[in-house]
Amino acid sequence: MKSVLLIGLGRFGRHIAYKLNEMNHEVMAVDKNEERVSAVIDYVTSAQIGDCTKREFLQSIGVRNFDICIVAIGDNFQNSLETTSLLEELGAQKVVARAARDVHAKFLLRNGADEVVYPEKQLASWTAIRYTSDHILDYIELDGDFAIFEVTIPKTWIGKTVGKIDIRKRYNINIMALKRNGKLYPDISPDTILDETNTMLVLGEYSNIQKCFHI
Repeated sequence: MKSVLLIGLGRFGRHIAYKLNEMNHEVMAVDKNEERVSAVIDYVTSAQIGDCTKREFLQSIGVRNFDICIVAIGDNFQNSLETTSLLEELGAQKVVARAARDVHAKFLLRNGADEVVYPEKQLASWTAIRYTSDHILDYIELDGDFAIFEVTIPKTWIGKTVGKIDIRKRYNINIMALKRNGKLYPDISPDTILDETNTMLVLGEYSNIQKCFHI
């Protein structure tokens, strides 16, 4: 369990609050809008109404005491940047900030953010790949080159063993697990037989996965 300071309770911030609650983390949620704070009060450990661009207010929260500070402000980049900078100045352990554009990310990283997330950009990429590819059910981008994809079993592979298709040698892709009825089966061997009720979780360079599964 970690202690999290969550600043900004728009749609993105609220969803983070709900998920952190499911994961049983301790969360202090902050926004200058009273209605937004009221909307998450039942899902967080504590909440405050205030302006995090004000040093005195942010200092009163005790930002050093949190494992992670998440700046989820999305409607005002100037406020996001000022808040991120103040968190660093006040000694926050780790600052994760939301960015909408590449130029925003650069400024945030130069002014106190340890990491930056792009919710719109990441979801746009996921949607484009997921819904224009017949084989792709889900994917997670690990960095600019590598990703994990959940894919259906190509028809020509059904009934064959993992060793027979030899995906690692042919495409330099690793099969991490099979999935059936929502359950993962990570024990993969060369003798594992692929059938149409399975999907696969594969790890590799995006370019190799693209070639293999015709994305």
